[in-house]
Amino acid sequence: MFKKHSPHAARLQAITRFSGLTDDQIQQIADKSTYVQLPRDWSLMAESTPADKAYIILSGTVSVRQHGEEIAQLGAGDVMGEVAIVAHSLRTASVVSLTELEVLHFTSESLTDLAAEIPAFGAALRATTTERLEHKSDG
Repeated sequence: MFKKHSPHAARLQAITRFSGLTDDQIQQIADKSTYVQLPRDWSLMAESTPADKAYIILSGTVSVRQHGEEIAQLGAGDVMGEVAIVAHSLRTASVVSLTELEVLHFTSESLTDLAAEIPAFGAALRATTTERLEHKSDG
């Protein structure tokens, strides 16, 4: 039976980092996620805690903080929380919403499964992780 693409799949397709994925792969990613709306000033993750989830931001802005200092802001299309999952480490930063957010939530298990099942998705996550770790070592 053909499953109609969800609006979340369509929004994922608009993210440049995932542009090389097929419609079926995008749908698979959307199916393994949970759509969540969050208020501003919501703490999504805390520095130095275990990696149990990751998010793709559909709309809104977050502040990424290390030792209480803002080091970056992320917005629509950005992935957050994947560094600790991919690197098998504790969280490298805290993340707090600056605006209302729409995100796709992934458990660490679903993210790891998707990275294995869809090599291009795994490569996109690793590329994001590498960029962030290189930026961290530059700063």
